[in-house]
Amino acid sequence: MKKKILSIILFLVFSNEATAHLEHYKDIKILNYELFRNDKSIGYHTYDFEKINNILKVKSVIDLKISKLGVDIYTYNGFTKEEFINNQLIKFSSKTNQNKKIKNTDILYDKEKNELIISGSENQLVSPKEYPVGTWWNHEIVQAKAQISGISGRIIEQKVTFLGKEQLNLYGKNYEALHFNFKSTDEKLPEKKKLNIDIWYEEETKLWLKAAFNKTGRWEYRLKEYNF
Repeated sequence: MKKKILSIILFLVFSNEATAHLEHYKDIKILNYELFRNDKSIGYHTYDFEKINNILKVKSVIDLKISKLGVDIYTYNGFTKEEFINNQLIKFSSKTNQNKKIKNTDILYDKEKNELIISGSENQLVSPKEYPVGTWWNHEIVQAKAQISGISGRIIEQKVTFLGKEQLNLYGKNYEALHFNFKSTDEKLPEKKKLNIDIWYEEETKLWLKAAFNKTGRWEYRLKEYNF
């Protein structure tokens, strides 16, 4: 019964915004997240927004490293570019460098076929136009049946569970947050490819506030600053 009530709340929270989800971000200039592993700062992920008329462009840069005894044992950096016209993703590209292993993904919207064409290092796929890229800043992902990995380009079918409202304090600022869990629905996937991540969005503005998941440690994204 409790899960049913939470599902109804989730529907009411987001159902009126399906056609205008990006309008929440039309005035945002910068989102800056600090990255943590086991509560130790390891890097950053910054998003830059540019809105001109009906076109929204979003660029992001991520850089992190894990060191032990002064030696870097894990490094990761990359960038993404997203472009939307009238709230529809029309172009996406990413390049990541994980311990010197390079991955690229490009996505283009085919207007004639009304679908997304994905060309990734691991996949060449076609996706419904409604599937968002899993860059997390866009709260539309809460309503999606699947998301597209921005790293590999694979399509990840997902189940989204609304876990309730919470109060978050990040860098001395209080937020009224909506807490969600995203989980892969394909049980045949190897564990390393399964999605299981908690995401928090601010209730009023739908800003992405925080992310947390467990994978060889506790990883977190925390919103450090934003600029309108």
